[in-house]
Amino acid sequence: MSAFSVKVLKEIKKMGFTHIWYTGLLEHATQTDYTQYGIRNDHPAIVKGKAGSPYAIKDYYDIDPDLADNVPDRMKELEQLVERTHRAGLKMIMDFVPNHVARQYYSDSKPEGIVDLGENDNYSVHFDPNNNFYYFPGETFSPDFELMIQGNTYCEIPAKATGNDCFSAHPVRNDWYETVKLNYGVDYLNGNQCFFDPIPKTWFQMLDILRFWASRQIDGFRCDMAEMVPVEFWAWLIPILKAEFPDILFIAEVYDPSRYRDFITKGGFDFLYNKVGLYDTLRAILCGNQPAHAITRCWQAVDDIHEKMLNFLENHDEQRIASDFFLGNARKAIPALVISATLNKNPLMIYAGQELGERGMDCEGFSGMDGRTTIFDYWSVESLRNWYNHGKINTELLSAEQKQLRDIYRDILVLCNTSSAIQKGKFYDLMYVNPPSENFNPEKQFAFMRFEENELLLIAVNFDDREANIRIFIPEDAFSYFEIYETCIQSEKELLTGVSLKSTIKRNSFYPIHLNKSHASIIRFLL
Repeated sequence: MSAFSVKVLKEIKKMGFTHIWYTGLLEHATQTDYTQYGIRNDHPAIVKGKAGSPYAIKDYYDIDPDLADNVPDRMKELEQLVERTHRAGLKMIMDFVPNHVARQYYSDSKPEGIVDLGENDNYSVHFDPNNNFYYFPGETFSPDFELMIQGNTYCEIPAKATGNDCFSAHPVRNDWYETVKLNYGVDYLNGNQCFFDPIPKTWFQMLDILRFWASRQIDGFRCDMAEMVPVEFWAWLIPILKAEFPDILFIAEVYDPSRYRDFITKGGFDFLYNKVGLYDTLRAILCGNQPAHAITRCWQAVDDIHEKMLNFLENHDEQRIASDFFLGNARKAIPALVISATLNKNPLMIYAGQELGERGMDCEGFSGMDGRTTIFDYWSVESLRNWYNHGKINTELLSAEQKQLRDIYRDILVLCNTSSAIQKGKFYDLMYVNPPSENFNPEKQFAFMRFEENELLLIAVNFDDREANIRIFIPEDAFSYFEIYETCIQSEKELLTGVSLKSTIKRNSFYPIHLNKSHASIIRFLL
């Protein structure tokens, strides 16, 4: 944790970031022996990788010892990290993993009076509303692959249900076999019957856990696989915590668009992952599988809740943009970055190293070479390692391409924090009035406007690998929608290059823009 020094955090702040999500803070199952510190060993056969998955939580009340400089002081080091983060002007987000835990969950750090998960469960039944886990009485946990390492076989009797809703004693290798499913009062094997009154024991235990961390000045929780936990639980939990900690944020990893509004209006989440929507659409456009105008359909699907959608182009689950499995070149994603950052008022998440074009093409152990940065093994990311530069925190070891990309990311992120039109402004899609022509290709180009007070932005992106000279039609309706009464407006600057401009935008007229390949233009007009 000490690697996140004040200097590092201030540099992150300068890039335009407002929050930092520290992944893997909670103690999780690992193959590393920490018994000298009073931490139980995990059976290596049910640990993915040497480091183990940070989403196979072993102790909700403890910090992972791998992250500490001095293991006995790991909680104190966490408190110091929180303080440094806040001193740098950043808010701190941490993971909350409510759906599943490590198979050998055991809290050696729980506060006095806290009952451990599974401690008082009735093992003789598959389901009981007050059990923490689901059981298969009389059955041994026996996946369809061998759970033996160096002659040591893992044994679990009775078997518990596996974390990805595998209600069987026989998960396959692609299941989350290293985890067990938590019971929130839903009997999945008997018609999904819900037993929420009286409130199940697991609900109160999760509330205690979140209170424990919120009281340590954590600013928000990214809730892993939130949709695999009943929305009724969130509807109960979040108001309680927000009453005690009014500024706390809750971010949901949710992938089912049909449930988005339920998790917002009923569940109370502040933000939801915009994965099955903008991310998937932009990836398809970048890979040539969808037209640029598909973005219109994408924003329309969540227009009523767009401020609640968290945009991203990378995270630990997705392949790196620059990997051979995606684009092979991070610069090609700049138009998608501009869309994600400026299309509307919702926030944007950047994955560490994305701004440096990290390729993720290492063969790292458990996950292998898959275009992602491993979360299972002891590894470091070359681009970030070079930026860190033995604590110097500079760009001298970065390539020219990495420096240029980083500058682009910084300019866009800083713009998002300084432009009132992007932060608060209205949005107008120009694709309706710009059909295919020799001057505009909606298969490869997308254009829209943002407006707030006296700032009007015309934003155009080019997904093509060729430069384009386009002419964008600006309809009377755009001026009316923004309640702009001037006939024409003087341009002031192109914001991505900083070049001053002297041109005008008029009602019912065309505005010419030159777009570089795989790039964008943001032109500011001042009323």
